[in-house]
Amino acid sequence: MQRWRGQPTWSGRWRMSRPIRITVASGKGGTGKTTVATNLAVCLAETGMRVAYVDCDVEEPNGHIFLKPAIHESRDVMRPVPEVDGTLCTFCGACGKACRYSAILVLPKEVLTFPKLCHGCGGCSLACPTGAISEVYRATGTIEEGISGQVAFLHGKLNVGEAMAPPVIRVVLENAPKDRTLVLDAPPGTSCPVIESVKSADVVLLVTEPTPFGLNDLRLAVDMLRELGTPFGVAVNRVGTGDNEVFNYCASEGIPVLIKIPDNREIAQAYSRGELAITARPDLKPLFVDLFEKLCELARGGKTRISIMREETLSEITEQGRFPSDSLELGTANLVRELVVVSGKGGTGKTSIVASFFAMAEDAVVADCDVDAADLHLVLNPTVLHRWPFSGGKTAVIDSNRCVGCGVCAEHCRFGAIHSTEGAASLRYEVQAVSCEGCGVCADICPEQAVSMVSSMSGEWFVSDTRFGPMAHARLGTAQENSGKLVSLVRREAKALTITGGRKLLICDGSPGIGCPVIASIAGANLVLIVTEPTLSGLHDLRRVAELCRQFNAKAGVCINKADINLETTERIEAEATTLGLLVLGRVRYDNGVTVAQVKRMAVVENGASPAATDIRALWARVRDEI
Repeated sequence: MQRWRGQPTWSGRWRMSRPIRITVASGKGGTGKTTVATNLAVCLAETGMRVAYVDCDVEEPNGHIFLKPAIHESRDVMRPVPEVDGTLCTFCGACGKACRYSAILVLPKEVLTFPKLCHGCGGCSLACPTGAISEVYRATGTIEEGISGQVAFLHGKLNVGEAMAPPVIRVVLENAPKDRTLVLDAPPGTSCPVIESVKSADVVLLVTEPTPFGLNDLRLAVDMLRELGTPFGVAVNRVGTGDNEVFNYCASEGIPVLIKIPDNREIAQAYSRGELAITARPDLKPLFVDLFEKLCELARGGKTRISIMREETLSEITEQGRFPSDSLELGTANLVRELVVVSGKGGTGKTSIVASFFAMAEDAVVADCDVDAADLHLVLNPTVLHRWPFSGGKTAVIDSNRCVGCGVCAEHCRFGAIHSTEGAASLRYEVQAVSCEGCGVCADICPEQAVSMVSSMSGEWFVSDTRFGPMAHARLGTAQENSGKLVSLVRREAKALTITGGRKLLICDGSPGIGCPVIASIAGANLVLIVTEPTLSGLHDLRRVAELCRQFNAKAGVCINKADINLETTERIEAEATTLGLLVLGRVRYDNGVTVAQVKRMAVVENGASPAATDIRALWARVRDEI
């Protein structure tokens, strides 16, 4: 175990004896994660500490909006993909069999490659008996480095249309400064992009808010970190709204609440203008400095993995009969009219709007496709009728009795998932499950056949009944990938429920961001509604989601939530939306009644004639006409 020692600081207390890695994360977006990370980095730099802010939220990076860095270097993130030499290929099919991602299809006289599905594992070139496959590199994103005052700056950007964020995150982390304390701004959620940002951290700060949504997603994030063994504490943002359940949960679980940030209109307005919270409220600076001291104290304890005990494990879930789609004829799913509601990031009000739409719609089915941090069930309170396990892939397992310690598997693993370990008699190797991408290269090349690929239960999905009608939804397991595959399954089965129930419309609560689960959410939809907010980060995220919709030829419109927080930015968003070819479908006013409805577990339109409820009703009328 690594030992730490304290040393005096300007505050009279201690800090780590080496630069520390702090990851700021959240169970969902919109809780204030980037607000906390950027303000923390600046406050530490003002004390004279050498600090770097590293934005790992590569689908929707927003930190640059607040730090405004001067960028001095930019370069592409390149990934290897196969290229087939037709003069050497015998069309034997070995490459296609080796590829676990369906990125290569061997036809009788042609080999097709699908670069966006390729994970770059190199398995196809190893399998080819004639050496017909070489690797070429293609850009999947960019990283940019710069400086903001005394804060070193680094972020990554996933190219719009690319499905996989982890390869870009890995390059970002590889380029992070080694001689500075790092504040890592992680993606939201608990799936594979988050794991990439968290697994190397010394300590994690989970940012949440005092609402049922915040509590639900905090629990998921806590489970993730306990499985990883990473020390962590909690930041509660917007204190003064919602209820006390987040604080009660933290107290009962022995989780330290390290900072409380008040709900404050000045902070919200500063955020909308792309300004730091400490600009509007300088009195917050001591809170962030104290936060750092508390994080160092947590990190000093090191990693301690805790096995999470649940009432029921995924392996105990048994299949409940036939899928709804089993009774459908091929092609009938195309008859369903489908509305998908998305957002560039979480926390824009997407789920609250979906719940209200479902409450007002007639003859509709709802699907929660935000499988990484599903919240819609908190409002709809579904009664589960059927449940099935979801297996999204396989994980490598090494038989220690057969392993001879040759290291060939580790040598060829491109994801850093295989590590050596001292056994009772000699060197052996083992797989770190959270890093394994299931490519199978290790199993294919092991000379002792000591590696096997084991199906992993990646989550579960449900068919339920609610007070408004049928619902399809799912839960992705902690630290799992293949969320796009699970989203596709939920959409398919929700369409089947729509048809078999004689209903007319499917309303989907899509995933935030622009990556794999979002692509799986919007492809083929009749209308995509993008929910944003009147902030510079909202405008930035809107542009990227709009480009994704354009690439998939999806008809899209925009709604500005909390529109009256910054009317100037609202008008700017509406003007740019028109330029981007988006339908401007409505505004929803800022309203504390939305939080009240969340606490009551009600749709906003069920909770009286509040300003937001009135606006959502008008928005629904416009959306219904467009569908």
